[in-house]
Amino acid sequence: MHGAGVIGFHGGYLAIRLWLKLQEARAKMTNETLTPAEMGQADQATIRAGIYDGYRLMLNAGNAIARHLLRHFGDASEFHILCGPGNNGGDGYVVATILGASGAPVTLWATGEPKRGTDAARAASDCPIKARDIAGFAPSPRCVIVDALFGAGLDRPVTGAAGAAITKANESGCRRVSVDIPSGLDGLTGQILGTAMRADTTISFFRKKPGHLLYPGRTLCGELVIVDIGISDSVLAEIEPRCFENTPALWYAHLLMPDENTHKYARGHVAVFSGPATSTGAARLSALAAARSGAGAVTLLSPDEALAANAAHLTSIMLHRCETRHDVASFSETRKVAAFVLGPAFGVGHKAREFALALLSETQSGLVFDADVITSFRDDRESLFNASAKSCNIRLVLTPHEGEFKRLFPELAEISSKVERARAAAKLAQAIIVYKGADTIIASPDGRAAINTNGTPLLATAGSGDVLAGLTAGLMAQGMPAFEASCAAVFIHGAAARSVGFGLIAEDLPAAAAKIIGRLLVAGPFSDFH
Repeated sequence: MHGAGVIGFHGGYLAIRLWLKLQEARAKMTNETLTPAEMGQADQATIRAGIYDGYRLMLNAGNAIARHLLRHFGDASEFHILCGPGNNGGDGYVVATILGASGAPVTLWATGEPKRGTDAARAASDCPIKARDIAGFAPSPRCVIVDALFGAGLDRPVTGAAGAAITKANESGCRRVSVDIPSGLDGLTGQILGTAMRADTTISFFRKKPGHLLYPGRTLCGELVIVDIGISDSVLAEIEPRCFENTPALWYAHLLMPDENTHKYARGHVAVFSGPATSTGAARLSALAAARSGAGAVTLLSPDEALAANAAHLTSIMLHRCETRHDVASFSETRKVAAFVLGPAFGVGHKAREFALALLSETQSGLVFDADVITSFRDDRESLFNASAKSCNIRLVLTPHEGEFKRLFPELAEISSKVERARAAAKLAQAIIVYKGADTIIASPDGRAAINTNGTPLLATAGSGDVLAGLTAGLMAQGMPAFEASCAAVFIHGAAARSVGFGLIAEDLPAAAAKIIGRLLVAGPFSDFH
């Protein structure tokens, strides 16, 4: 009895601690990303509420930037501030005024005067430092260049004197600090418009923008610092942002700790389809990843020809013969499968399409279709999309890399934003899309999207995608909704790779992922995984 009491006490203590961590996650949910248009809404909502007017917000921004510069770049021989004609330039004029008042040497360069009557024009008028024509910009040795030319809302290529100044700054060897976003970057897509500043530090406001997180923009921002300029989190309720940075706070509430009274099938049963005898390793990687994710039971469904090869390599993972569509339906019905993985090295063609459509029409399980299955539907995608649309809830996850995405969604290639391409694909397919790459996007048909930021070149190794498919199915089998499971799997996949380091092979990932999940369950969503 005494021992049972101790166990009960510690179990209760752990439950309380996890509950507190969850409340902390909800209270600190700051992973929303705002498009330039949504950031404009945040500004306007703050102004309408009477908290600050537009000029006060500009002063707040300039003050925050100047404080950061004086704290971190106080050894600069001089500050060269490049100002554009809009609000980004207005922030620059405020920075110049504050730095000059502090006694720091400041040289101000401008592309021209701001439009009369604007907040930027007022900031320029209030600045006691006379601006020089940016065409003459010449950085001095050991200076810090403050880039306040163009903000996240830029929608045209940077050319002319401004473009030349950016090139000079990039080639100068001086430290470069960008205001809001490096000039020349599209804040929505992360794409370069003409030419772009390569910043060592980017100081932005309230929330990150997609352009900060998407490539190539992410490589140009340097250290990203988000500062408070007086915009309340309450404006988010009005904006209702639908894009997020993929951090544990986004999905942690759905990550389940096993119950004391659970059993293996209650923890979820995952089935993974094997390819032919010469192509069995990919499926075993997926199966192992599903098991390491916490699923209580995993079965490898194998054709006759591959049974011996698979049996020789499996211990805790079960093996079952599966040759026909009837075998799929029978196994699903009798063994209570919560999630299936179909695709890794399965083979491209009729059988892949037949099994996929059977799973969609004859089961209610979670489904992860990867690799060969995606390619198999490139000329018959409507049958896949129509079958998925008949499900009463979103339970299909498609995990294409760039080439597979283009084959399945060729008409979306013209959409410049990777986030919007993924969203459009999710709506077409009525499925969760895990659009893989250095900046993997997870998108749902309901418009939610998450940008993953912990990817690493370490994952550019054969089999890593198979592991991701297994992790996703394993989390779905345990009860996570398809979108949250996909987001969690992508994040855990990246964190696991980083924990292993150089020399990583796909076989290392399942065990490393289990350790990451364990840390999350014990320490909560704000554990340091970098």
